[in-house]
Amino acid sequence: MGRAIRYGLVGTGMMGVEHIQNLALTPGAQLVAVADPTASSIGWAKAALGSAADELRVYSDSAALARAGGVDAVIVASPNHTHRTILEPLFDAGVHILCEKPVATTIEDARWVVERAETSPGIFWTAMEYRFMPPAATFVEQVHAGRIGALRMVSIREHRFPFLSKVGDWNRFSANTGGTMVEKCCHFFDLMRLITQSEAVRVYCSGAMDVNHLDECYDGKRPDIIDNSYTTVDFANGVRAMLDLSMFADGVQNQEEITAVGDRARLDVTIPEGDIVFSPRTGFMQPNAVTREHIAVDQKALAAGHHHGATYYQHQHFRAAILGEGAVQVSAHDGLMAVAIGAAAELSAREKRVVEMSEFGF
Repeated sequence: MGRAIRYGLVGTGMMGVEHIQNLALTPGAQLVAVADPTASSIGWAKAALGSAADELRVYSDSAALARAGGVDAVIVASPNHTHRTILEPLFDAGVHILCEKPVATTIEDARWVVERAETSPGIFWTAMEYRFMPPAATFVEQVHAGRIGALRMVSIREHRFPFLSKVGDWNRFSANTGGTMVEKCCHFFDLMRLITQSEAVRVYCSGAMDVNHLDECYDGKRPDIIDNSYTTVDFANGVRAMLDLSMFADGVQNQEEITAVGDRARLDVTIPEGDIVFSPRTGFMQPNAVTREHIAVDQKALAAGHHHGATYYQHQHFRAAILGEGAVQVSAHDGLMAVAIGAAAELSAREKRVVEMSEFGF
């Protein structure tokens, strides 16, 4: 079973349940406490736990969970706009924290998270599942190993389904999510930073809400979230990156397609297909030399969530970091920078202009 780690979970909606399912596969993991103010969400957690729910401690908020003690680590999977309030008593308690992306909805709150994480005795891990999808992780490793030569261009395409319905419809409004470019796309801006090994210097985003949620109304308010966009990001090392997002492209074969182009070759990865395609330069009118390899994913990991096995692999790394057997791979600072690029993209889309990261003090 490995060394036991007692977990708490704050937020037991869809993502919270995915964490429960993956903790069940993690050696030594014991989910002992959950917190959520919504009875139906608590019901989902208990259903996921089965008979193990009989010994589960249930609280209405993170403050009560923290006061009760008896946990070593806490997973935060609550709505984005609640993160700062939820994290404060957890930082005070000194527990290890894995916080779902985005760490906050504003740059100010994300900076606060970084400051608190730096002085906390526990580790802080920003949950960025896309880093841990095995095909994506292998793709990044090959780029960093120099397989394509000197990296010059990165492009990411996510064509997918619209935002799902959530408790209280919180994800229909930018005030709660930070906007689509923060809520959803921080994953991809994090991947860009990881792949380029550099920081963003300027961002341009052209995006709007053109198809989804147009006829929806909640308490007299209309949704205001982007459902499609093109975003370009210039990095300090000269690499440029692009994100192509469509949230009304249901039924595509691959939800994510990531490409890196260097001075010697191009590398592609497709998810969920799980293939890496290597295309070396061959010269004008010469036969190509394309090769393809499939990156396998543990079937139990695939079955335990909706992120191509990534939640499982991330939990194994988080556990290792708690036990001092590995490093924190996605820090609070990483979470801040992903939020910052997303916030710049939101501002760019609204004001229809290029946004310099220096406007935010970066």
